[in-house]
Amino acid sequence: MNTLEVKGLSTHFFTRAGVVRAVEDVSFTVGRGKVMGLVGESGSGKTVTGFSVIGLVDAPGRIVSGEILFKGRNLVGMGEEELRDLRGNRIAMIFQDPMMTLNPVLRVDTQMIETVQAHQKVDRETARQRARDTLGMVGIPSPDERLKSYPHQFSGGMRQRVAIAIALLHQPDLIIADEPTTALDVTIQGQILAEVQKLAANTGTSLIWITHDLSVVAGLADDIAVMYAGRIVEQGSVDQVLDVPFHPYTHGLIGSVPSRNKRGVALRQIPGTTPSLMSLPPGCAFKTRCERADGACETMPALAELAPGRFARCVHPHLETLPA
Repeated sequence: MNTLEVKGLSTHFFTRAGVVRAVEDVSFTVGRGKVMGLVGESGSGKTVTGFSVIGLVDAPGRIVSGEILFKGRNLVGMGEEELRDLRGNRIAMIFQDPMMTLNPVLRVDTQMIETVQAHQKVDRETARQRARDTLGMVGIPSPDERLKSYPHQFSGGMRQRVAIAIALLHQPDLIIADEPTTALDVTIQGQILAEVQKLAANTGTSLIWITHDLSVVAGLADDIAVMYAGRIVEQGSVDQVLDVPFHPYTHGLIGSVPSRNKRGVALRQIPGTTPSLMSLPPGCAFKTRCERADGACETMPALAELAPGRFARCVHPHLETLPA
């Protein structure tokens, strides 16, 4: 059984100015112990997708259709008490800003012990030992001493490690990581990514890694879903999608990575800007920025399987890049 199956998920925000279709008809699966990279530029809907899965979409937003099956149980419409029991226990989230996880006025040991005891009936000393071991797992030196510290006494990188340790406390079945390493230096980022991979391999924890950084996904994920204007436009194994992208948007994203360009040649870039999610044009949302667009793009294409295990939402995909 897959850890997570998302089917036809749509999440809209009902504002005074109009309806923002932040997530529209999104479907994907995450297998046990697998890492799925959810990639896209700012405003593509990837973070709202993560928040929808864990049940953290607040008014004026709400899930308007679809299913979110976590180990066979549909989270859509589940009661708040049941969701709270799963959150932080079987499903955890790591935020981009660690201070969304950490309380600045409480010591780290207090926060971690309370997190353990919220979901398991164990004594304080057992909970403290669990907290200490988990801090050591994410590479924090002298965990006994650091447990007594307040969040402001840690560097940004160390705070993020503490936030990741809190997510790992119960060895959850699913972790949703929303760009947790973006603000960290490359060395620390590499260490945390290695820990995350080890965790998935050793414990069977599944991960959704939300990012705009293709280089992170390339070294971490098994599968990738590329989002644009609230929809998934391409899906497949990470090696196949990054080596032979089908959708013009994915093609443009990869082409704009500096290391893919020849020395002395101007950087390739995707022209234009992302359309407003409140007033999306009919048909393919990428057509105004796509050099392949024509009249056929006035109708929204379905996410179709164009090669074994490879899906793209495009009338004119880059199939010429497939090996003969």
